[in-house]
Amino acid sequence: MEVTGFLTAIIIGLVIGALGRLVVPGKQNIPIWLTLVIGVVAALVGTLVAGLFGVADTSGIDWIELLLQVLFAAAGVYIAAGAYARRRH
Repeated sequence: MEVTGFLTAIIIGLVIGALGRLVVPGKQNIPIWLTLVIGVVAALVGTLVAGLFGVADTSGIDWIELLLQVLFAAAGVYIAAGAYARRRH
């Protein structure tokens, strides 16, 4: 992966993390840096899963890949928020 591709993946991951946080209902008491890390990881995992299903590279916008990334981010935020809440109590 080239440097521009890596930077693009990070930026997209940050957006994916924010979208994942918006999808999860309620207030998530996790730091923003954790949300961003979850987003980057979810973007990478979502791309890998989309590749396994053969929908990673399509003509136009890859809606299925984007949906998978947001779902992985939402799951990550949900799990992290639950773990963070238990840790604080």
